[in-house]
Amino acid sequence: MTRKITISALMVALAMVLSWLEMLIPFNFGIPGIKLGLANLVVLMALYTLGARQALLISVVRIILVAVTFGSLSALLYSIAGALLSFLVMFLLSRVKGFSVIGVSAAGGVAHNMGQLIVASLVVENLNLLLYGPVLAIAGLVTGLLIGVADKAALPAVRKALQENDRRS
Repeated sequence: MTRKITISALMVALAMVLSWLEMLIPFNFGIPGIKLGLANLVVLMALYTLGARQALLISVVRIILVAVTFGSLSALLYSIAGALLSFLVMFLLSRVKGFSVIGVSAAGGVAHNMGQLIVASLVVENLNLLLYGPVLAIAGLVTGLLIGVADKAALPAVRKALQENDRRS
């Protein structure tokens, strides 16, 4: 139990650092909501190594801490909406035979942007915002693919390190 808490805390810290780094990267295409999603590297890794419950906890704790530290209440609202929808999609697809880490990540990227877009449309009471859907879906697909490729490459090494740590404990 202590091991799982420690690894989860380290993953939250890593996800927070990646979120902070992402804020420093000038990545602006003129449409709000397009981000690289670097913190999702950690959430996806946790989903495949620690399980769904821990991955969801890591995601939610990271979002709350980042919003309190670097953001605002509105940032928390949009982030939590995107993250929860993304996590639900990634969790379900990770259980479907034939979906790779890359496919799961790509679908999660699209779902994250759609979750944020739906909340934004409700907050500003303007359904015309949904017209940005196709652009945000493409952005989520591209960034999700990139995150998925990175996770697929790192996953064997992380699994091996966790197994070695288990043997030592």
